[in-house]
Amino acid sequence: MMVKSVNILLVEDNPGDADLAREALVNSKMNNNLHVVDDGEKAMAFLRREGSYADVPRPDLILLDLNLPKKDGRQVLAEIKSDNELKRIPVVILTTSQAEEDVLKTYNLHANCYITKPIDLNQFLHVVRSIEDFWLSIVVLPPKEAKK
Repeated sequence: MMVKSVNILLVEDNPGDADLAREALVNSKMNNNLHVVDDGEKAMAFLRREGSYADVPRPDLILLDLNLPKKDGRQVLAEIKSDNELKRIPVVILTTSQAEEDVLKTYNLHANCYITKPIDLNQFLHVVRSIEDFWLSIVVLPPKEAKK
């Protein structure tokens, strides 16, 4: 049986958190390709395969921070979920914000999941591995090129 490779887009402006996520996914049970962009404009260029992102694969899952430079995560989420080509891609909010208004707003924008980043290193690694276990091992993801 061929192991399916899963593409994950991490939109994270904190290099330390991006490195931790990468570390958590490197030793994973699932074959994954992690792509990292550090601001909201790059995220949308990646998703729309514009410019230097013309040849990137469509992600199966997006891990999105809320507090991003250039275009914040709420705007990115709104654009993803209002785009017929992108709206089926599951978006997991992975942020330091515990504000109820952020939780409510992102679910109103159709986020698939909201997770607050733990401060503790081991807890952070555990959270990323749990995301992977759930979203990539248990959940059935939509096909890449879904019929309209």
